[in-house]
Amino acid sequence: MNSATTTAPSPVRVGLVGLSARGGWAPQSHLPALNRLDGYELRALSASSDASARAAGAKYGVPLAFGSAEELVRSDEVDLVVVSVRVPLHHEVITAALGAGKAALSEWPLGNGLAEAEELAAAADLAGVRTFAGLQARSAPAVRHVRDLVADGYVGEVLSTSLVASGRRWGPVFEPGGEYLLDRANGGTMLTIPFGHTIDAVTMVLGEFTEVSATLATRRPVVHEEGTGRAAPMTVDDQIAVSGRLAGGAVVSAHFRAGMSRGTNFHWEINGTEGDLVVTGDSGHLQQAALTVRGARGTEVTAAELPVPARYFDVPALDGVRGLPSYNVGAQYARIHADLTQGTAHTPDFAHAARRQGLLDAIERSAATGGRITL
Repeated sequence: MNSATTTAPSPVRVGLVGLSARGGWAPQSHLPALNRLDGYELRALSASSDASARAAGAKYGVPLAFGSAEELVRSDEVDLVVVSVRVPLHHEVITAALGAGKAALSEWPLGNGLAEAEELAAAADLAGVRTFAGLQARSAPAVRHVRDLVADGYVGEVLSTSLVASGRRWGPVFEPGGEYLLDRANGGTMLTIPFGHTIDAVTMVLGEFTEVSATLATRRPVVHEEGTGRAAPMTVDDQIAVSGRLAGGAVVSAHFRAGMSRGTNFHWEINGTEGDLVVTGDSGHLQQAALTVRGARGTEVTAAELPVPARYFDVPALDGVRGLPSYNVGAQYARIHADLTQGTAHTPDFAHAARRQGLLDAIERSAATGGRITL
């Protein structure tokens, strides 16, 4: 009896720029996600030197270890370049990847400022390759659940939304090795990182801003290193207050405070003509936070928990990392795989990232001028 044979599709071969044996974000998020998902092979990594690359390759079992991103992007054994380095290095690495004709996933924010983000988006369009922006809060099961509740009319017409959150970092104490986050010139700020991730998810649920007004301030110009007490200057805004309107007419109010609060660390309400939704969490980093959704509508007077249905945890391979930073990253990787192999467009690309950085730029311009910005 003849039997047909099928060949399993080739995995997407990943080259991860910034995977260090010393730890950091990539080993906490990208590595466990890639190790669990079918359809990917972590084929290569690069680090800041040959020695550090070899150490990381040996520690994590990655076959190819390069001492520079330029070598990695030129490798014929890499299909997707993942950029997991500090924001000031994004431009150089992404430009090299696009020049090599490689698909690229960049952590958020895409560029160090709007001009850089727009330049990278234009370069990606010219190169004609698939690009992806690491806005993984969109992949969080609770956020997708809230999006669908709103779309299905749970609250009726959305009248307003209000949000108060803690930025976790940028408070009175900074972690050893985290001093670069204190300088706004480096692009890794409370506005670009936790606020940017969170406001992107808000717009996914409720629609885009049409106008914005903002107040930004640095209330702690000097902060201290954890453990040593060493003083360091901080130029990053540690208070962000934004108001505006969304395309559907809803009014928005969002306030981020640096550090952590003894009271509320994440509270997001959506108020409508028929009901209310309340999302609470342990920090303003919506892309990582443990979230609870509550709601009430009609004659109900008290918001009750609305558990996230099992269908939103739709990547079984990630069940072992539910509640960890790698879950949302892994869920995004699953959607990227579909985009690369099936031609879908589930994941925000560089053009989307540039538009979102345009919103952050408008917030900064509003704060600087004291005026309302129309988008």
